Amino acid sequence: MAFSGAVGAFTEGLLLSFYSFDKYKTVVDDREKTNYPSKLLLYEGPDDEEFKWLVNLTESVWLIRDLINEPVSHLNAPALAEEIKKAGEESGFTVEVLNRGRIEALKMGGLLAVNRGSVDPPVFCILEWKPEKALNKKPVVLVGKGVVYDTGGLNIKPGDYMENMKGDMAGAAAVTGAIRTIAKAGLPIHVVGLVPATDNRPGGNAYTQGEIITMYNKMTVEVGNTDAEGRLILADAISYASKYRPELIIDVATLTGAAAMAFGIQGVAVMGNADRKYFRMLEECGNEVFERIAEMPFWEEYGELIKSDIADVRNIGGREAGAITAGKFLERFAEYPLIHLDIAGPGMLKKDDYYRLKEGPGTGARLLSEFLRRFAGSLLKKN
Repeated sequence: MAFSGAVGAFTEGLLLSFYSFDKYKTVVDDREKTNYPSKLLLYEGPDDEEFKWLVNLTESVWLIRDLINEPVSHLNAPALAEEIKKAGEESGFTVEVLNRGRIEALKMGGLLAVNRGSVDPPVFCILEWKPEKALNKKPVVLVGKGVVYDTGGLNIKPGDYMENMKGDMAGAAAVTGAIRTIAKAGLPIHVVGLVPATDNRPGGNAYTQGEIITMYNKMTVEVGNTDAEGRLILADAISYASKYRPELIIDVATLTGAAAMAFGIQGVAVMGNADRKYFRMLEECGNEVFERIAEMPFWEEYGELIKSDIADVRNIGGREAGAITAGKFLERFAEYPLIHLDIAGPGMLKKDDYYRLKEGPGTGARLLSEFLRRFAGSLLKKN
């Protein structure tokens, strides 16, 4: 029987809904115990390609849910890098981790500034899936925000806003999950993942409102708010992506409360300057996996809101169009076509939403995985 349509959707929802994060409970009720998804429903047959894809995908989602749900006491930036390396070893993609020394040598000013208040060092992870007969000469580069905990820095968040900030690395998790999935499936495309990772704390040497940062690409940034840290580390990574001369850059991040206010938990805010065919493909994929995108305008005038009197650009605009100005900030650092995905709404949930479970549901991994699968399929049709 073909593993598709309603059968596939039912099974995927079933597998995703079985997850629970209980590793720190000393007593677990029998009703809470779960089975790992790869052990379930094998009656479909090991040769069914759709079933294999589904198993790999749901395993990836379970993995990244674990990462998102880990508290910073157990998953700081170096620990996240180790987990990404384990995923690479298990599924076949390569991982290079740049330590503080190498980050300093590269002069990634955004990542280094955000990390200054932390007791833990930053890392910059480079994930790469490059099969011998890749169909694309120019890679797709995925960039994921890896803020393992966000206090807001010196512009500190109110206490209730910090409750779920262990999940501010959900973008990094989504990138890891997507690359794991395509590597396990052996998709014949070249994909690179970039994960800048740190926490954002108000330590003794924390970066300050009003200071000037020199970024990896030599641009200067005036810090308007230390709680707009995600775009600073993403900007360095997006600039770094230029070395690959990519076909497309897609960044994914729990970036702005403005996106969450606009679309709630149902929509992923999307914007950018890439070819319209990629937006159409993302929309189709989002509808398919029910991680739906909602495109926001990206007019040049929004860039006026982040002008600085003393630097090249400011890291925040005013109260208006906050999700869009964050995207326009990132665009300033992109030399190649960019699509920006803001998963602030659906990236962390306060309660279960059917198979999308509270805390870290793993939003973005299924969307990106399906997008890359369709991208590979479009290249196969040309050859």
